[in-house]
Amino acid sequence: MRIVFAGTPPVAVPSLDAIAASRHDVVGVVTRGDAPLGRKRVLTPSPVAARAAELGLSLIKANRLRDAETEAVHSVAPDLGVIVAYGGLLRAPMLAVPRLGWINLHFSLLPRWRGAAPVQRAVMAGDTETGSAVFQLVEELDAGDVFSLERRSIGPDETAGQVLEALASRGAGQLASVIDAIADGDAIPTPQSGEVTIAAKLTIDDARLRLSEPGDRVYARLRGVTPEPGAFVLLAGERFKLHEARLARGADRLATGAFAARGGKVYLGTATHPLELITVQPAGKRPMGAADWWRGLQRPEELIAE
Repeated sequence: MRIVFAGTPPVAVPSLDAIAASRHDVVGVVTRGDAPLGRKRVLTPSPVAARAAELGLSLIKANRLRDAETEAVHSVAPDLGVIVAYGGLLRAPMLAVPRLGWINLHFSLLPRWRGAAPVQRAVMAGDTETGSAVFQLVEELDAGDVFSLERRSIGPDETAGQVLEALASRGAGQLASVIDAIADGDAIPTPQSGEVTIAAKLTIDDARLRLSEPGDRVYARLRGVTPEPGAFVLLAGERFKLHEARLARGADRLATGAFAARGGKVYLGTATHPLELITVQPAGKRPMGAADWWRGLQRPEELIAE
């Protein structure tokens, strides 16, 4: 088949590679426009754009898919559209362009966690299982019939980034199998069933830890927002980032928001079990080991995180 692919971040690259290596032809790649990155805000192509260029594939860069982009996709006469984390909605005119419509690889057990941040929301909610679904794209958000659903457990210390990377790798093969089945006429989609939950895009407020909550909930939030947008607490009114930490279930409890150093380890109090801090980043400084940060403080016993 002739396939047009839409995707943007690193998690979409394994799927693009899998399709490019298949018996099908990638006749076009749609991705979001170059974005400013780093301290110097240098305009940088998306990971999918960079990989498509390496593969010599035709690119369409657009943050919104309007008439011009729809016509550009129409001009390559695709049989099937495939989307993986593109980062924008496809409206009816674009959905109608490929002869067989569009399919989507989504990183959740649909209909649980429809939306922009399914893995992050699953981890934050304390889910112990997630997965990936390949489904028929329709105008309603992530509501189409499902061709394939694969499950995966979430480890007690896994971050959203780690889970997403694993799902992206395994999901690429899952997606390729569905594409082959569609080409062979063997694909049978099934309507979604079960409770619908929505995985809204993460905001900076989601990344702020609520230390008055029980430790397991604080830790779930920290894991869910790692690596992006990145967990933090407020320290003297400024963001104090927690790049790496773990729940210290056997450690003595601390007052909510209090810090303590014991046996060369630094802890931060929650409503129950404290967090053991491993890598932190004070405002205006680079990431550093928590023990190194602690040793550089003049009055560490007076610190209270909010």
